[in-house]
Amino acid sequence: MGGEPLTNGKRVLLIEDEPNIIEAVRFILSRDGWHVATHSQGSDAVDAVRAKAPDLVILDVMLPDRSGYDILADLRADDATRALPVMVLTARGQQKDREAALSLGATRFMVKPFANADLLNAVRDMAAGLQTGD
Repeated sequence: MGGEPLTNGKRVLLIEDEPNIIEAVRFILSRDGWHVATHSQGSDAVDAVRAKAPDLVILDVMLPDRSGYDILADLRADDATRALPVMVLTARGQQKDREAALSLGATRFMVKPFANADLLNAVRDMAAGLQTGD
């Protein structure tokens, strides 16, 4: 599945339903050598993560059919995805949203709209194993 080998195994799964965000993230990361797969439904997002086996996940909070927080909780409860780096990406940037994401095990928390450089640096840090909440 997938074909030719990817540089550094840099595969990200973006779970997001807003076309502009999908396009922006794909553009920013693909220019940096990432292969960006996307998924836009909450109901089967955990299955998509298992099927695509990405190196990291960027997860929107407000998705059709299911909350990103519920998806994150399921990923952290599963041995196969417990250590998978997950960035929570949301338009809701209040402290309680950040605390909810981090308490569920998010590797990073980022608010929309985001600066391209901030997103790229956060993804690079996650890939390098740096785990900070910002």
